[in-house]
Amino acid sequence: MAQRIQVFDTTLRDGEQVPGCQLSTDEKVIVAKELEALGVDVIEAGFPISSPGDFLSVVEISKAVKDVVVCGLTRAKKEDIDVCAEALHHAKRGRVHTGIGSSDIHIKNKFKSTREKVLEQGVSAVKYAKSKGLEVEFFAEDAGRADLAFLAQMTEAIIAAGADVVNIPDTTGYCLPHMYGKRIQYLYDNVKNIDKAIISVHCHNDLGLATANTISGVMHGARQVEVTINGIGERAGNTSLEEVAMAFQVHKDLGFVTGIKSEGIYPLSKLVSRLMRMPVQANKAIVGANAFAHSSGIHQDGFLKHAENYEIINPAEVGVPSSSILLTARSGRAALKHRMELLGYKYEGEELNTLYENFLIVADEKKEVNNEDLVALATSLPVLNR
Repeated sequence: MAQRIQVFDTTLRDGEQVPGCQLSTDEKVIVAKELEALGVDVIEAGFPISSPGDFLSVVEISKAVKDVVVCGLTRAKKEDIDVCAEALHHAKRGRVHTGIGSSDIHIKNKFKSTREKVLEQGVSAVKYAKSKGLEVEFFAEDAGRADLAFLAQMTEAIIAAGADVVNIPDTTGYCLPHMYGKRIQYLYDNVKNIDKAIISVHCHNDLGLATANTISGVMHGARQVEVTINGIGERAGNTSLEEVAMAFQVHKDLGFVTGIKSEGIYPLSKLVSRLMRMPVQANKAIVGANAFAHSSGIHQDGFLKHAENYEIINPAEVGVPSSSILLTARSGRAALKHRMELLGYKYEGEELNTLYENFLIVADEKKEVNNEDLVALATSLPVLNR
């Protein structure tokens, strides 16, 4: 039986930290409702103590959604937790996401502290958050570079203090997939009470490995993934929701499922891109403009014969209307013939060869040949009109 993976979406918190991509409270509520409809399990709605706007957004999202956990981020400080609990007052299920650094780099250079002191502060924060009657998730910041024995000690102490979820973030995107997977496995092998909490993975994309690391973490025991729409987030971004969800859907043999209704992925991607004024790169997996576009002649011929020759996902599965055949100087006769037939023209044999020779002249002058160009070509060669 497939293992259910919880999807924790942080588009509205970590994702919104991208410079110039801030949303109003009303816009955040719109996105939150769509995330709920998409089937995410947890929405991280903001960092309540950071600003009045973030506080209000957590309040309003808590009121607007009903079937998901609403989460607020805090530092491991009582005042942060108090403000977060107040913001989550209306949530049907509220979660405080608190934490502190776990790597020596952070402990010494960020907190100017010691392992003993940060461990004590983390445990205290979890106990205090738990006293608020809310779910508690703890993040061991920079766990990707933490000493493994200390990370295990911290995880065990945090779970004993009452944490429902323990987040093991690769905060700087440092890990390679095998390294990150081994970290998760080490915790399962060395934390006595690990069965009392859900282990979560939160990966950044500094080396372009966020999705790979997330999947590796799940394969080694994690049961919650922390993601964003379009992979947006600090620096090079976070793990992409659409990539993880579709990786599990395509590779059913892995034995993992999410609650994501995949046909809503592309429309939500477009909405987030528009509201945040952040274009999606054309070659972005799943949701990029070229994700289901074919321009190479060899690929076009194979795709037209059987779509699965070059597509592992039916575009309709993620809400994309259809695949597209782009006509360029790299395109072949099969693609040109196919497009002309869609326009009402039919060519075979030498007639097709003549049309193709003229097409290449136009294609060499333009990056992409459109339908108007094709009609003009057909009109200029009247013997070929059908």
